[in-house]
Amino acid sequence: MHTENINASTRNGTVCGTLLVMLLQINWASLLHTVLIAAVGAATSFTVSVALGYLQRRFSRKRP
Repeated sequence: MHTENINASTRNGTVCGTLLVMLLQINWASLLHTVLIAAVGAATSFTVSVALGYLQRRFSRKRP
């Protein structure tokens, strides 16, 4: 039973150490740049979709 605790402790230490090293390797400036570019792309896509939907509704009306 004592070896199970050592194995769990070793496993938890290994996982936490690995996550900490990965966290320290992140280039935060690059991550922020990526998030901002993604937000601009999503906003642009949404705006174009709304504008095209408006134009489609406006020009597809049947004229008397």
